[in-house]
Amino acid sequence: MNEVGAIVLAAGLSRRMVARNKLLLPVGGVPMIRHTVDTYSAVSVRPVLVVTGYAAEDIEAALAGSSARTVFNPDFAQGRSTSVVCGLRAVAPAIDVLIGLGDQPLLTPADLRALLAAHRGGDPARISIPVREQKRGNPIVVPASLRTKVLSDPASPGCKKFTRAHPEHVRFLALPNAGFYTDIDTPDEYEALQQESRAANA
Repeated sequence: MNEVGAIVLAAGLSRRMVARNKLLLPVGGVPMIRHTVDTYSAVSVRPVLVVTGYAAEDIEAALAGSSARTVFNPDFAQGRSTSVVCGLRAVAPAIDVLIGLGDQPLLTPADLRALLAAHRGGDPARISIPVREQKRGNPIVVPASLRTKVLSDPASPGCKKFTRAHPEHVRFLALPNAGFYTDIDTPDEYEALQQESRAANA
């Protein structure tokens, strides 16, 4: 498999989880962010880059002993796009990069391998985005050749605005697995995840 980097966004305020930071909640016996990093580490020989912001010290503590490295986004309160830019500026410029979210616990290494295979088997010069029933998923794959364009467009900072402003640089991949489209934002969503886990292990 060709070399790929991975950026995991973990800087958000976790407001909808009320008093808890969702990325520190247990999934499979470890904090959610650690679970996510382990998933990405299975497909990348490079250390996973985790972009921190809110509760950065707690996130770093949860990752202690893992192969991840962190970079702090001082502008995290201004939104996810700033974390994307921060992450892209911090990774090696000559490799394709997966950019994903820290709160997608259903994502598996097999899902990531399927995404990378579809990206490389189609038009690897475009940004690849999973899609199911017109819903966009994560992670996305940003080719090295587009890194400069994504970072240099002042009107479209970050990948979300860039991909909408420049559809000629985008390829949507029909990938059905739920892991691409499920993130955990609320106590109810986390409880549903726990119930599914308990049922699966019963």
